Amino acid sequence: MKKIIFSFALVLGLVGCKTTEPLYYYGEYNTAVYSYFKGEDTTLEEQILALEETIELAVAQNKSIAPGIHAHLGMLYFETGNAALGEQHFETEKQLFPESQQYIDFLLSSAKGA
Repeated sequence: MKKIIFSFALVLGLVGCKTTEPLYYYGEYNTAVYSYFKGEDTTLEEQILALEETIELAVAQNKSIAPGIHAHLGMLYFETGNAALGEQHFETEKQLFPESQQYIDFLLSSAKGA
């Protein structure tokens, strides 16, 4: 009887150890944001490239892109003078995460006014 209980507990323990997939794909987003705010030797173009690659990898792996990636990418595009792509990424962020609409609208109006 003890062997049956032990076997059941062992199987239950192994089944309970399965990890779940993250809800969103972040890729190099955290590294890009850290580099941006620290003002490290990473150029805006390198940060843009890292975020574009993150988005491409998420699409290729059929994963949901993390909140903020398109907004940060839009901000970087505005800083490089490419307002059209900046606005496009802000709009994509609003479509993917409607709860961010007010904040993204604020960022958009600030970027256009700057």
